[in-house]
Amino acid sequence: MTRAARHARIVELIREREVRSQTELAELLAAEGVQVTQATLSRDLEELGAVKVRGGDGPAVYMIPEDGNPPLRPAEQAPARLVRLLHELLTSVDASGNLAVLRTPPGAAQYLASALDRSGLSEIVGTIAGDDTIFVVTREEVGGAALAEKLASWAAQHGHAAPASSGMRTEIREGSTS
Repeated sequence: MTRAARHARIVELIREREVRSQTELAELLAAEGVQVTQATLSRDLEELGAVKVRGGDGPAVYMIPEDGNPPLRPAEQAPARLVRLLHELLTSVDASGNLAVLRTPPGAAQYLASALDRSGLSEIVGTIAGDDTIFVVTREEVGGAALAEKLASWAAQHGHAAPASSGMRTEIREGSTS
């Protein structure tokens, strides 16, 4: 079986049923006569953009998005991973128009931006990350301040409110020019 055919079959299997592990997926493929190593299967899943998503009460299952982008979580849930990352990495937040500007320690911006992109927050169009700064573009012309407030609030709620000495600065100035 060619790589492309194997990828197509993996996509079909994951969309047809709830696949909980690579082992389970390998067994499904083997039942169809397709032998694949765990390393190859892991690469295939990565190339296909497959991610494990936990449903409401059920176990985590693999999902592959229809459009090739990673699946997004429902916006009403504050993703626990995002809240934890905001608490650990967000050092300040500012806003201007439809932008929320987030600051992180050096080297952490792209990691946090990726988590934001995958969060499923409907108000986020996308992110641009440098070394320690993230521009988050919102859908609404003046949505930057509301998003900045939401993210700052999530950063403070992980386990307990961030201590005042944490260095977290919240500067939300709608329409600022600086």
